[in-house]
Amino acid sequence: MKKTWMLWLCAGVAAIGGCSRLSPGSRDQAAGADIIIEKNTEVETEPGPTSPWLPGEETTIEPLELPDLSTETLTVKPEIVIAADIHYLAKELTDFGSAFEQMAYDRDGQMVSYIWEITDAFLDQVIARRPQALILAGDLTLSGERASQEALAQQLARVEAAGICVVVIPGNHDINNPRAASFKAGQTIPAERTSPEQFAKIYEDFGYGEALSRDPASLSYTYQLPDGTWLLMLDSCQYENGAQVGGMIRTDTYQWIDQEMEKAWEEGRQVIAVAHHNLLDESRVYEEDCTIEHNEELGRLLDDWEVELFLSGHLHVQHHKTSKEYEIDEIVTSALSISPCQYGILQYFGPDHYFYSTEKTDVSGWAELRNNPDRNLQDFQWYADEFLQESFYKEAVNELQGKGLSQEDIQGMAELYAMVNVQAVAGKLYEIRDEIQSDRGYELWQEYDRTSLLCMYMNELLEDAVVDYNEKRRP
Repeated sequence: MKKTWMLWLCAGVAAIGGCSRLSPGSRDQAAGADIIIEKNTEVETEPGPTSPWLPGEETTIEPLELPDLSTETLTVKPEIVIAADIHYLAKELTDFGSAFEQMAYDRDGQMVSYIWEITDAFLDQVIARRPQALILAGDLTLSGERASQEALAQQLARVEAAGICVVVIPGNHDINNPRAASFKAGQTIPAERTSPEQFAKIYEDFGYGEALSRDPASLSYTYQLPDGTWLLMLDSCQYENGAQVGGMIRTDTYQWIDQEMEKAWEEGRQVIAVAHHNLLDESRVYEEDCTIEHNEELGRLLDDWEVELFLSGHLHVQHHKTSKEYEIDEIVTSALSISPCQYGILQYFGPDHYFYSTEKTDVSGWAELRNNPDRNLQDFQWYADEFLQESFYKEAVNELQGKGLSQEDIQGMAELYAMVNVQAVAGKLYEIRDEIQSDRGYELWQEYDRTSLLCMYMNELLEDAVVDYNEKRRP
């Protein structure tokens, strides 16, 4: 039976918590001033970026008369930052030699060689924005190395120290991953993996130790934001017998979800669901590895409780979709580790009143402040685009070689395939869709083999390129 929310938004303060060559430059850490939110205290945060439909407004939220909540007005900036697929690697796990360089070159466009600079610049921007929370939607580490988890947690601590809640969930790379490794002396050496228990312990200060409730069957939990919104943080990963790419929700977890949504309904809470894997079939080619298994069951359950917003990552492509079966919007944030190294910004006032947009990580600005001489960092967006372009170009060339095509045709087809994918990753393919479909390289792909995986995926991307996926709003 579908529940009807009793109130539009409640507020108060309770307990606070994928689907691929150069050595990096120096990094500095910057921490902002503390923001302390206490009960029975009127708090105002400094103004921040506003949505186009509410220019200049902050939202003052009156609390419900609920046990143990603030009894006075609380002003909270209704902004949440979302990032996914960082793929962080602890520096201690590499000597930046040949083994590391080869791994970094083969990571499908992930800029592992500069992941420290990207992460540092990103967290600096988060601190400068002053959102109420930072959500990390899985694949926090390269391959689930325990040392990488611990190193990232140290970085996240400075965000919490600036008064910003950090909330994480695992991705398919993060737990019990047999590919966990270090890269030294020209060799790839197995590194200590992260167990589910270790993951929860390492990120105790970033969701798990501050959860309203923990699911006994998984690493799922509920978390209350400073504005009173609940996050349903869903562990969609399969790691009991090694890390699997695809996702699912465990049978016992459904019962826990139902119990938590019953509590949310009783308290009049709005709920945002978050997982690493996708709820909806965002990609028809990669459904098996990207969409949560038996997603219809999860969709029905969330729809019954009127959870209307689902945030995810994993796809490495900027995307969003509205379900035809359920009243649910899903927003997929592209990988922070892949050009254009962007993250999501959610201005959230309730399920029928929000605005999502993206912003690029300003790595060049970060480098300039530190007088970093690395030319790739100085013009990072150009470098990142070229790096990703080369990755997709190489993939297409490998597919087309030895198929009776001329080198000129192979080059033209590979360049076109790379261009389509680079723009799709950024959510901007709609801007050049017509140009692509009138190109000779596109015609050659259709003549070559429309049933090949690369051609099918390219055609799907073009068919889907109808809007700018960097923005999503209600109403």
